[in-house]
Amino acid sequence: MADEQTLVDVPALVPARMVNEFTYCPRLFHIEWVQALFEGSADTAEGSWQHRAVDRAVGRVPPPDRSDDIRRATAVTIGSEDLGVVAVIDLLESRDGKVVPIDTKKGSPPADGPAWEPEMVQLCVQGLLLRDHGYQCDEGQIYFAETRERRTIVFDEGLIGRTRAILRQLRSVAASAEPPIPLIDSPKCPRCSLVGICLPDETNALSERSSKPARRLTPRDGAARPLYVTEQGSSVGMRDGRVRVTQGKDNLVAEMRLIDLSQVNLYGNAQISSQLIRECFRREVPVLWFSYGGWFSGMAEGLPGKNVELRRRQSGVSLQAGLPVARRMVHGKIRNCRTLLMRNSRARDDAVVESLRVLAEQALSATRLESLLGVEGAAARLYFGQLSSMLRSDLPFDFEGRNRRPPKDPVNCLLSYLYSLIIKDLTAITFGVGFDPYIGFFHRPRFGRPALALDLAEEFRPLVGDSVVISMINNGEIKLTDFTTRSTGVALTVDGRRTVLRAYERRLETEVTHPTFGYTVTYRRVMEVQARLLGAYLLREVPDYVPFVTR
Repeated sequence: MADEQTLVDVPALVPARMVNEFTYCPRLFHIEWVQALFEGSADTAEGSWQHRAVDRAVGRVPPPDRSDDIRRATAVTIGSEDLGVVAVIDLLESRDGKVVPIDTKKGSPPADGPAWEPEMVQLCVQGLLLRDHGYQCDEGQIYFAETRERRTIVFDEGLIGRTRAILRQLRSVAASAEPPIPLIDSPKCPRCSLVGICLPDETNALSERSSKPARRLTPRDGAARPLYVTEQGSSVGMRDGRVRVTQGKDNLVAEMRLIDLSQVNLYGNAQISSQLIRECFRREVPVLWFSYGGWFSGMAEGLPGKNVELRRRQSGVSLQAGLPVARRMVHGKIRNCRTLLMRNSRARDDAVVESLRVLAEQALSATRLESLLGVEGAAARLYFGQLSSMLRSDLPFDFEGRNRRPPKDPVNCLLSYLYSLIIKDLTAITFGVGFDPYIGFFHRPRFGRPALALDLAEEFRPLVGDSVVISMINNGEIKLTDFTTRSTGVALTVDGRRTVLRAYERRLETEVTHPTFGYTVTYRRVMEVQARLLGAYLLREVPDYVPFVTR
């Protein structure tokens, strides 16, 4: 793995709200501040709503010698390079020649004290900043919106000493490339909005820091879902907080709320407005383009992730030590192929099943990437040689082996199309996590190829792609009339693509018991969990990358 480096370019000023986060959980601070990753929740949305009255700068803030003139000033920004902190004070008032910062919190105070420690430390930071600028400030207040009461916090020596110590610790953690270890079995984790990014129980379980089973902490998939625009000549725009798909000037084809949008997928000659692209960037919603036939062409997702250390480790491991990750990915793929064959084959060849088991074990012991490629190729030939045994023999769908570019039969057409969908989702996921999607471990980097997305796709090809093909054919959901032949290639019709997209999204919504952590989760969420666990491995938080393997 790459040599350790210490980040020395820590920003001069850290927001006071990040001091609050650090006091609550140093790992939360590192994820949100150093890695610049954030995910909202009902609690964060409620907090923003409660702050609405103090988010706009109103009122005058005269110099310290005229502090009595301060009546009511909101959203007061103040910083200090000596303290290394900047704060936005919600409300500033003056009393008897002294200033009093007032911080707004959405919840209620604790029963055994004036406020929670992170809140008191954050308020004390504001008091120290005011003092640093010459104002007299001995106390502050916290307004709890739920109970509509103010609690006074005195800035005594104990609180000031604790606050200064936290500021020193914070800068030390901010200078570290690796995040602190997660809290172990902490009651703080279930309500944390970043629990789906942090994965505390999962990381602790894989690192053997906790013997307890992982709690169901990963948040369920939200209401947001992808939008697929397949009709040629369609235009996608936004109006009044809604995404609108139109044909021509006034023909509204589809409409959905912006908050329900997770992706925009454009096929062929479909257009999207600049206004909607900018809004998608702001909301971290990827926009993806495909050819008319469904080939993934590219994507746009605002600025790249700020977690430079993750990409640095990714590049180093890819060049020098990517084989252990590649071995586990191939091992997971072969095991999942074997499981799918055992579950669905109508004329199972036990010799092939046993050979796949042996090849899965050989993948774990491969000493060179070339030998691992050989193992994967041998397993693929055996598996695809048996794929037709999972299809109903009374239906006119023949499969005599894998072919592509272009696919020469309907089954291969379906496989290629679904693999493209998996790769586009994993490209968006890896980009969102902070990876470079084009630097892989098993698939070598090549111009225009999202190698890391292809790597992660290996374990999902049989579980999502092949499974959808088998179920669609066997259930009569797809028919030969959904395909068209051009020269030697077979492609899906417009209706056929819509049918496949529905089946694919349905499969992603399927819940499955996670084989490692034991909780129920959708395939859509599993893809992100696997990408984040890979990141945890590269950042040395877990000893190995563990592929998603069903039993």
